[in-house]
Amino acid sequence: MVYHAATPLMALRLVHAIHDFLPRHRAGSEIYAATLCMELVRRGHHVTVMCAEYDPGRPHGHVAWRTHEGLPVAEVVNNWACGSFDDAYAPPVVGTRLAQLLDALEPDVLHIHSLLNLSLDLPRLARARGIPVAATLHDHSLVCPSGGQRLHQAEAHVCHDIDTARCARCFRQSPFHQQAAFARVAGAPRIAAPARSLIQTLTVRLPALSRRVRAASMPALSLAVDQTAIERRLAAARRAWDDLDAIVAPSQALADAFRHLGFGDTRLAVADYGFEPASAVPRVRPGTPLRIGFIGTLVWHKGVHVLVEAVRGLAGAELLLFGDPAVFPGYVADLRARAARLPVRFMGAFDDAGRSGAFGEIDVLVVPSIWPENSPLVIHEAFMAGVPVVGSAIGGIPELVRDGVSGLLVTPGSVAALHTALASLVADPALVARIARQLPKVRTIAEDATEWEARYRALVSGCGNDGALPSRCEPGRTSD
Repeated sequence: MVYHAATPLMALRLVHAIHDFLPRHRAGSEIYAATLCMELVRRGHHVTVMCAEYDPGRPHGHVAWRTHEGLPVAEVVNNWACGSFDDAYAPPVVGTRLAQLLDALEPDVLHIHSLLNLSLDLPRLARARGIPVAATLHDHSLVCPSGGQRLHQAEAHVCHDIDTARCARCFRQSPFHQQAAFARVAGAPRIAAPARSLIQTLTVRLPALSRRVRAASMPALSLAVDQTAIERRLAAARRAWDDLDAIVAPSQALADAFRHLGFGDTRLAVADYGFEPASAVPRVRPGTPLRIGFIGTLVWHKGVHVLVEAVRGLAGAELLLFGDPAVFPGYVADLRARAARLPVRFMGAFDDAGRSGAFGEIDVLVVPSIWPENSPLVIHEAFMAGVPVVGSAIGGIPELVRDGVSGLLVTPGSVAALHTALASLVADPALVARIARQLPKVRTIAEDATEWEARYRALVSGCGNDGALPSRCEPGRTSD
């Protein structure tokens, strides 16, 4: 099929590809992708989101169309029905569906946010159709088979380098491996239809029980994953990287991490996320005790357990944890046990309105991550809300939080360091107020979208293929 090339001033047809999407999944990359897509729609472009979804209640490879706040969404079901480890990162049926969607949508540009749950073959499929490919790096999922945190939880190890033996062990302990094993159980011909229906119902309605069933099924039905298999995946990741035309990392730390792993070149640029402008949020019940907050997913690599332990023995403060307890119930059960008889309140799940209101309930936000975060959305949101931040000195967090100016930085994973930082804020309320007056301006989604429009048009016109904005690409001009 031959794809048309948009002229530099006409509206563009864009497809944004991401591992999953709102409203069921509400992490930072999904929120940012939706915000950018909606801003591009407001500017007159036609934007479709292409995402994956895990749902054993529907056939593997099933495609469903829906809308999210008026945004068209093509959802491909990926139930991790894997015959081998290779199918985990390039599932044949999913790849076929993605190719069919590209043929149907005929985008001027494909913008990839994540290939997790989709296929590492997607950039190649686009290139074969003459579609330019841009990418935003939100995490390390391109090179990390276990979800992109580059953190081996069972061994409490942050992976600064790729150790293929460790990667093989880590993947076998990951939820993705459990899903693949569970798919073999659910899809086995010997299982009668009523039993298969029960498995599907457990997955959708009782996710916690379903996770235990998946874990129990792993030993007998696990995928064979060794160092050689990980090396094959890394080779596939490098091929996918080579098929990208423009690449943007929202933090210098993430860009440096990819360069350290051999994935850096002139196509890779650094540009932070953009946000819908927001005003400072009025504080609810100002004064004492100091209200310390966590807002986000209650999951181990976010370091919430470190924060709970850090408030132990901290007089004059209370901790408010905003996050859905049903996402990782086992971890939340551990948090509740740690928080017994401590001034800790579990505030529950929140929607967009509740997320904004949460900042009015706290005096300081803590981002205690123990994995190399990229450019956490919640920090930008805190700055817009007028809330100082205490964050781990890891990943892109130090690029946002200036120690003693817009917040405080602490050693990642250190209960003692975090306790000391919080104690200094309790002892000196004036310090909290001073930091709140010095919070930086946050980049707007309008500024972000303007840069992305320029990148898209440069790619469509064939004028340059690097992540930076080519100076030679003037409106109405194409490359020689």
